[in-house]
Amino acid sequence: MFGDMKRSRIIALSAAFIALIALGSWVSVPFFPVPLTLQTLFVLLAGAVMHRYSVIPVTLYILLGALGLPLFHNGIAGIGILLGPTGGYLIGFIPAALIVGLAYETRADRVHVIGLAMATLIIYACGISWLMYSTGMGIAAALAMGMLPFLLGDVIKASAAYMIAKRLP
Repeated sequence: MFGDMKRSRIIALSAAFIALIALGSWVSVPFFPVPLTLQTLFVLLAGAVMHRYSVIPVTLYILLGALGLPLFHNGIAGIGILLGPTGGYLIGFIPAALIVGLAYETRADRVHVIGLAMATLIIYACGISWLMYSTGMGIAAALAMGMLPFLLGDVIKASAAYMIAKRLP
């Protein structure tokens, strides 16, 4: 392992992105109709920076939060959060990071944008599916509560991830 720069970079970036995603869960930006947190921004950015290896910090973030570290929104933690109505969104972070990561393994900006959009849709698909299952809501109610209020904010966060990633080496 000594001298393996790629592995060292993955470990360092994993630690940084776990911290950034956790920090992003505490940042609540007042926004209409619901406040924004920055978790998804850092999940998408992890994919853009770490490519396919972005699943490592995202999975560890969810695992550490499930094990009781206060990493989720406003310092909540535990497996109950993953089993609650918002758990699907958190689980959706994992495939979302992978999709963005694979998209950023190419040099085509169009593929980057498609990857960011698909990742956001995957988070919604996982979140809304679990919201419907865990609460017994119908599809219309789940979309109205679990997606529509967040769309504009998520477009802004995906755009920010795209612009930030363009400026990174």
